[in-house]
Amino acid sequence: MIERDWGVAVLVVRDQQILLHWHAKLHRWLPPGGHIEPNELPDEAAVREVHEETGVAIKLVGPHPHQVMQHGQPQPLIRPLGIQLATIRPDHQHIDLVYLAEGLTAGDSRGTWFTHDDCAGLDLTDEVRAWIDTAFAALPLA
Repeated sequence: MIERDWGVAVLVVRDQQILLHWHAKLHRWLPPGGHIEPNELPDEAAVREVHEETGVAIKLVGPHPHQVMQHGQPQPLIRPLGIQLATIRPDHQHIDLVYLAEGLTAGDSRGTWFTHDDCAGLDLTDEVRAWIDTAFAALPLA
């Protein structure tokens, strides 16, 4: 049986830069993110994880699935840029919701801001590089 956890990854953009943090366990630059806690909304997890890992306050960017905002109606959540399944081990997978966000603050030394040109010189996985390219392409919208 495969164990699966839900998680978030957040592509945070600010001033034509993207926020990455050094993942000590994996020894690579990654967008901030992590597990969605029990009873936590994915939107809340995205905001929490970015702040915990980098000190940056964010605003999620993206369309709501619908714009009905009436009392008694379901609450619309921000639509992620993507959803992906990552195999961590043969018996463990992560279902990751990938969000785009605007950085509202600079944060602290736990996160580093990179330009698109800076990212070209980093040793990134193809998957992370593709998500970074997606975030920079969406910058005019962010």
